[in-house]
Amino acid sequence: MLNRLAYRFHQSLERHFPEQRLFLKSDTETRFIRLRPATQVIALVGGTLGLAWTIVATALIMMDSIGAGSAREQSARQQALYEERLTALSTDRDLRAEEAARAQERFNVALEQVSAMQERLLASEDRRRELETGVEAIQDTLRRTIQERDEARAEADRVTLALNEQSGGATEMGRAKDAMATLEILIDTLGLTAEERDEMLTAALEAQEATRMIAEEKRMVEQRNDLIFAKLEEAVTISMEPLDNMFREAGMSPEDLLDAVRAGYSGQGGPLTPISMSTSGGALSPEELRANAILNGLDRMNMYRIAAFKLPFAMPVKDSFRWTSGFGYRRDPKGAGTRMHEGTDMAGAYGTPIYATADGVVTHAGWDNGYGRLVKIQHDFGVETRYAHLSQIRVEVGQRVSRGDRIGDMGNSGRSTGTHLHYEVRLGSEPVNPMTFIKAANNVF
Repeated sequence: MLNRLAYRFHQSLERHFPEQRLFLKSDTETRFIRLRPATQVIALVGGTLGLAWTIVATALIMMDSIGAGSAREQSARQQALYEERLTALSTDRDLRAEEAARAQERFNVALEQVSAMQERLLASEDRRRELETGVEAIQDTLRRTIQERDEARAEADRVTLALNEQSGGATEMGRAKDAMATLEILIDTLGLTAEERDEMLTAALEAQEATRMIAEEKRMVEQRNDLIFAKLEEAVTISMEPLDNMFREAGMSPEDLLDAVRAGYSGQGGPLTPISMSTSGGALSPEELRANAILNGLDRMNMYRIAAFKLPFAMPVKDSFRWTSGFGYRRDPKGAGTRMHEGTDMAGAYGTPIYATADGVVTHAGWDNGYGRLVKIQHDFGVETRYAHLSQIRVEVGQRVSRGDRIGDMGNSGRSTGTHLHYEVRLGSEPVNPMTFIKAANNVF
């Protein structure tokens, strides 16, 4: 049975793969190699498997190459987009700084205008009071003159009645003449009095018109002052909100910071001189209350500005760089297990300038084991910043620096695997995430 099946199998193979002979001829003899159907099938199957394996291996290699190229291109595109975003943020920060400076200038100009308007308003108020006093004096004189005129007319009527009751004789005629002369004098006096009354009435009407014009001018000045106050109040509110948010996002209480700034700048004549307005011993007017509120807002903004320059809200690197390691636990790059990374790393070109992120005093400038070349700066409010792995230090211990001053160059000193800046922020002695301050200032500086 098995032989019969084998025979049929070979018969079917011979129909598709007939026996082939390969002749090998030499000078002396001729030989041939017989290729049976089974041998041909085995060779065909082996060749097919070899071709398939070659195609699959080539496809895998090509897919790996294409995937590696796409990953590199995607990484390059992401890096380009990140650098464009950083450039845009830097440009936006500069624009906001310029806008803040222009707003401060507009505040100063507006305050000067308010002061000038206040002076003109007080002067017009004094003129109005003087005119009211003059009008009252004229009215008193006019009432007194009218009363004297009425008394003179009554006296003339009485004299005339007495003359009519008296009869002839030289004595009576003399008395009549004396009465007539007296009456003429009284009439002349009354005429002069009437003229004076008319003149005083005209002066009173003119004084009333002048008072009305002064009141209208005062009303217009008050409307202009109200418009200016409204614009100043809106500008102060808009400018104050991002500053409040910046300090809160940095995890610091704005009121505590302002109290600390006030304690440091409490001397007269300094940037925080107490604000007061003269009211001649009286109560403050609504305009004066609004002006005081605006001035207090500007004073608060000035204190915010002082606090912002004393806290590390600026970037230590202004040239192109990339973030390589953030704050928190990570695998040690030297293979020492998992360790706490107490700062953030920024990688850039060797020698890239490094800048102070806030006003302060240099407390360390030299070599410090794993940090390499290290600069420490002590700021107000118990804040300290550290700049490590520098290639060159450009400050000395005890030197006072301002935000934006160059303190060193980026390098690879100390325990480092490549050129970068290790940047730390510490509150008291505890490290905090520097990105908290950097992100909080993105919408302000």
